[in-house]
Amino acid sequence: MFQKLEKTISELNIESISEDRKQVLQPLINFVQEKVNANNDVNINFICTHNSRRSHLSQIWAQTMANYCNIKNVFTYSGGTEATAMFPKVKETLLHQGFEILKISETENPVYSIKFNTNSHPIIGFSKKYDAEFNPKSDFAAIMTCSHADGNCPIIIGAAKRIPITYEDPKLFDGTNQQTEKYQ
Repeated sequence: MFQKLEKTISELNIESISEDRKQVLQPLINFVQEKVNANNDVNINFICTHNSRRSHLSQIWAQTMANYCNIKNVFTYSGGTEATAMFPKVKETLLHQGFEILKISETENPVYSIKFNTNSHPIIGFSKKYDAEFNPKSDFAAIMTCSHADGNCPIIIGAAKRIPITYEDPKLFDGTNQQTEKYQ
């Protein structure tokens, strides 16, 4: 793990997670534990409307924390109900937290290589629909990271489990003096 990222992780305060939030997270914990106990791959697809902010942050942090906690065979993905582009503040936030990011395409929807250590396969980040060819087709947990996608996608074909774990949209704070704090 990169030193700065390890410092960011060590400063996380798990005691600040409310009991209500822990209950929201429990179905994902159960899904991961069931897959680990069966020695199966753990495929998780984080889904949001635009696949530009919350779904990327969730995908990247979930993969990173699985590695940090030595949970094997976890593979994370992200997608939206539509494809846009990863919002630039997401990249800036991740860099500040200690990730290394390389932009590997120069398009309206850039593709990024995101690394949390020197030896692991990079996380590939770019905006796409949740059912894009890049994402798993079956036996995955569909994590609905925004209430709009949760309400507008009642069925995610191929998902073994559909779990709403919504987050406040940092987009609400774009251009404000709280933007950096909310993305962190």
